[in-house]
Amino acid sequence: MKTWLKVGATAVVASLLTLVAVRAQQRTPSLTALDYVEIQQLVARYAYAIDTCGDNGYDYARLYTPDGVYIDKYSDAGFAKGGVRSEGYEALASVAGGGKQRNACANSQRWDLNHVLVNHVITPTAEGATGRVYLVELWGGTDPSHTLRAGGYEDLYVKTGDGWRFTTRTHVRDKAWHPTSLQTPDMMSPKRPTPGPLGRPRQNPAE
Repeated sequence: MKTWLKVGATAVVASLLTLVAVRAQQRTPSLTALDYVEIQQLVARYAYAIDTCGDNGYDYARLYTPDGVYIDKYSDAGFAKGGVRSEGYEALASVAGGGKQRNACANSQRWDLNHVLVNHVITPTAEGATGRVYLVELWGGTDPSHTLRAGGYEDLYVKTGDGWRFTTRTHVRDKAWHPTSLQTPDMMSPKRPTPGPLGRPRQNPAE
C-alpha cells in the first residue's frame, strides 16, 4: 500500500510540475521567425525613409502607429531636456525633414547623411517587442567625409493590421547602455565630432 501511495504522490507531483512549466511557457511571450524578419525590415525602412524624405516625410511617419512617438535624447537640446518628443503623423513627417512646412524636403544640407543601423537586438514582450540598435552615420558628401557612431535607438514595436510598427523610438547617446562606471556626464564616447560643411560638394584635390 505504501508503495502505491508513493507512486501516486510522485505522479501527482510530476503532473503539477508539468502544469507549472506549461503555464510559465504560456506566460512567456515569443516571436516567430517571420516576426523577427518583419521587425528588421521595419528598422531598415526607417533608414531609407529618413534619409530620402520619402513622400515628403510621410513614408517615415507611416512606420509608426498613429499615436507613435520619436524621442530625441541625443542632440544637445534633447539631451539637456531629458528628451524632446515628436508625436503624431505630422510631427513625425517633420522629423524626416518633410511635412506641411514650406519647402519641405528642400534642405540640401541634410541629404549628405546616411543612417546605417547595426547590431539590432529584438526582445519579445507581452505587448509586442523591444529593440536596441546602434546608429552609424555616413556623411558621404561633406568635405571631408565622416563616419561616426551616433548613439543608438531604443524601440518599442507593436504588431498592427498593417504589420509591425514603432510605438516609440528613442535616440540615445553612445554610453546609454554602459555600466555607470563607464558613463560620462554627456554620455558621449568619444566626444562627438562635428561633420564638415553640410551640403558642400567634396572638393577635387586637383583643384
